[in-house]
Formats: sequence, structure tokens, C-alpha cells
Amino acid sequence: MTEASNSAVDRRALRSGRRADGTPTRVTRRRAETRERLLGAALTVFAERGFGRAGIEEICEAAGYTRGAFYSNFDSLDELFFALYERQAALVTDQVRDALDGATPDEGLAVLLDRVVGALLIDRTWVLVRTDFMLYAARDPDTAATLIRHREALRETLQPIVTAFVDPDTMPPGLRDPESLTAAVLTIHDAAAERLLLDPDLDALRDWLRDMLTALLAPRR
Repeated sequence: MTEASNSAVDRRALRSGRRADGTPTRVTRRRAETRERLLGAALTVFAERGFGRAGIEEICEAAGYTRGAFYSNFDSLDELFFALYERQAALVTDQVRDALDGATPDEGLAVLLDRVVGALLIDRTWVLVRTDFMLYAARDPDTAATLIRHREALRETLQPIVTAFVDPDTMPPGLRDPESLTAAVLTIHDAAAERLLLDPDLDALRDWLRDMLTALLAPRR
């Protein structure tokens, strides 16, 4: 293996949090702060310029770093986007879990949905960036496949939460398996979020999201 190849392997290992031999590496506060500043700058730049129009130099300049700082954290803009995706997915999961903390199915669907819909902090900037990236991914099968894997990871994380409060057996035949049911919930959430691109009325969006989830999740016997 060449010196350049060794260097690339070392960088990937460092970013993964593990050395080449599999042992964990120590992530310093400074490194974590650098990564977060790059992510924050990228979100702003992507929203302003559009994914595919913004370059690494612009993101580094906005974050106050050099290209070296970028490449010590990410191999590419695609990898950076997926780091943003994972961060947003974790945020949504935490919001849902916090909203349902201590809740029980006996509270009824309306109360449970009020908890969740009221807790979701839908970020128009992220919706804009995600939508832009989806159009980019649609033209590249490998990128599309990676985006699908990230979406499936989010579904798998949310699935136990959904099925803890909704009995799949009460759903229409096509939604009686937990995967399909959770995917349908995510689809409605995404559709609601995309309304913000043209209509900034968050209260109206929450009402629409609550109505759509009620229509989907109300038990059928």
C-alpha cells in the first residue's frame, strides 16, 4: 500500500472513531467543535447556494477553517451531507422520544399526536437542503442508494416507538407490518415538512400534520 493510501486509511479510521486495528480513538473537544462548525457552515451555505453549487472552499471560509480541517473530517461534500442527515435524524428521534416519555397508549391517539406534533421542531433550512440533495441523488444511483440506507436507518430507529403506541393489526392490510407503517408515518412527516418551502405558516403545518397522522393511524377494526 502506498503512503497516500495509508494516509487515506488513517483519515477514514480517525473519522470513524476507530484506529485501523479496530481500537477506539479519542475524540478531542477541539476536533468535535471543528466538525460541528463545519456542519453548521455547510447547512447555511447549502441553503443559500444549493447543493452542487457550493464548494468546499466556501464551506471552509464560512466555518473559518482551511481545506485541511475539512478533509480531516470528511472525504467529500456527499459525506458531509450524510453527517448532517444523521444529526437531523438523531434530533427528530430525540424529539419524538422526549414527547412520548412517560406516555401510554391508554391516553388515546389524539393526546399522543398532540405530544409529538407539538414537540417537532421542523427546520425549513434543513428541509430546503434535504430536498436539494434528493434531486442531486436522483441523478446518481450510488448516491440514491446511500440516501435510501440512511432513511431506512431512521425508520428502523423509529419503528419500535411507533409500534409501542400503534397496533399494526388495526391498520389497513398494506400497513400491518411495522416497516410499512413506520415508513408511512415518515412519508407524512416529510410531506408536511416540504410544505414549509412555499408556506412558512408553522401552525397550519402542525394542524395538517396532526390531521394526516390521525387519518393514517386511527384504528380500523
